[in-house]
Amino acid sequence: MKITGPASDPSFTVADSTRNESVVCGGRRIDRYVAEFWTARQRQANPLHELSYRACFKPQLPRFFIERLTCPGDLVYDPFSGRGTTALESALLDRRVVANDVNPLSALLAAPRLAPPGCPDLVAARMAEYGLDPCARAELDLSMFYHPVTEAALVSLRRALLARAAAGGDDDLDRWIRMVATNRLTGHSPGFFSVYTLPPNQAASPSGQRRINTRRGQVPPERDVAALVVRKTAQLLRGLDTATRDRLARRREDACFLTGDARATPAIGSGSVRLTVTSPPFLDQVAYAKDNWLRCWFNGFDPEYVGAAITMARTVSAWSAAMADVFAELYRVTAPGGHVAFEVGEVRRGTVPLDEHVVPLGEAAGFACRAILVNTSRFTKTSHIWGVENHSRGTNTNRIVLFHKE
Repeated sequence: MKITGPASDPSFTVADSTRNESVVCGGRRIDRYVAEFWTARQRQANPLHELSYRACFKPQLPRFFIERLTCPGDLVYDPFSGRGTTALESALLDRRVVANDVNPLSALLAAPRLAPPGCPDLVAARMAEYGLDPCARAELDLSMFYHPVTEAALVSLRRALLARAAAGGDDDLDRWIRMVATNRLTGHSPGFFSVYTLPPNQAASPSGQRRINTRRGQVPPERDVAALVVRKTAQLLRGLDTATRDRLARRREDACFLTGDARATPAIGSGSVRLTVTSPPFLDQVAYAKDNWLRCWFNGFDPEYVGAAITMARTVSAWSAAMADVFAELYRVTAPGGHVAFEVGEVRRGTVPLDEHVVPLGEAAGFACRAILVNTSRFTKTSHIWGVENHSRGTNTNRIVLFHKE
């Protein structure tokens, strides 16, 4: 499928209140603006975004660029889509959507939110249709995570969803339930299926969970899987009005969710993308296969394949080589006058300035670097959970390199 669309020409300006820290990149001086461009407060965006995924950025980041650099109907792209933050925010703002990620979990988590159910009662009714085998058990030991009753319900749900998908009989409601259940597998509150574990954007290893259970003196409690899926659905649908549903439905009709290598995306037409907002893997900072093993199991994916497919470069030179190919493909798909906002955060305690390495990569592909924007952030709940103090060990800033195609 080819994706094409008209170009528009909105303007972009940087607020006068920012601090300019110009830096030399690739032999020339680039303006680097530092400010709090968007809020660091929790849950300030549409509730549909409230699905956890490791290393995701806040919806306010893509919104900042989408509002300033595109018009309704323009095509917005994310080649490293993750949980689909850019895609969903684009649809909420009535922009056309194309998203790609080599991790098959990405499309599974992103696409259903463009087709939300009318109400939680529809989810409850469908959950009742799936049936329950009270003796169902997983083919691997999950006793450190789930009460036997919970495991039976979870395995029964998994079997029903995978069977419907394999037969081509799954619909939007099935895919919504699969997305929500995937998100509820493990977490640190009674709103998840599991006993208390690490934050919900990753799963501990079985041995790691046993240690957590021993340390906390806990055993997996019985959870009502269906009730929790319905409850999370209600949270995601909170405040979703008719106008927003209409925008999502309109954008869902022409949305494209790809699963593949960002260096080769033939399904995206040349010169069709008005804006790319993305954040690639930061060197070897996140172990995607290890973090997502339980989500992969639930959805019938091989976690080792997922881990091998995701770029996990250990050196800046290897990472740069892979990103150079990505930029070449981004230049092909970007419309004349279009932009790329490439977010790289901070890695290794701020000692690796990836934003400065990104500038020459984009310019070698043909883009012009307009600026580097550094969005400063305050202490966040997630960093506290992890025992990471902001402004010391955590990712303290969003560093976005903004490119323009002449």
